[in-house]
Amino acid sequence: MKCPFCNFNDTKVIDSRSQDDNSAIRRRRLCESCGKRFTTYERIDMIPITIIKRDGTREIFDKSKLIGGLLKSCNKRPITMKQLEHLVDDIENTLIGSGDREIDSKLIGTMVMDRLKDLDEVAYVRFASVYRQFKDINTFIDELEKMIHEKRG
Repeated sequence: MKCPFCNFNDTKVIDSRSQDDNSAIRRRRLCESCGKRFTTYERIDMIPITIIKRDGTREIFDKSKLIGGLLKSCNKRPITMKQLEHLVDDIENTLIGSGDREIDSKLIGTMVMDRLKDLDEVAYVRFASVYRQFKDINTFIDELEKMIHEKRG
């Protein structure tokens, strides 16, 4: 890190502390040339994740939009907001961890369904019916039979 006072290229970190919300690390530095101290803050540079929708359009990943869809699927189900937030945070962390900056919406839908199936089967079927665009009762029955088979097998 370059000293802001004398432009010397080598400074020494003498103290590091996380911010209260863990969004940044505060570092106290000492210039080994002029002896002055200064503070820097290190933050993650978040590049937004772009979602490629079915029709080919792109939009920025929006956690609140995903939670809104999940709330509809989980209406009148014994699922807390904290559980939904955890589910969405888990999906977001997985997306960020993938390193990809453009994600197909199908992948997100699959991730949601995988997690919902473990959380609440009724919410899963509700979400799947919209996401997979079930056309009739037979499609519902097929999905339910698949779930029953997976539980038994």
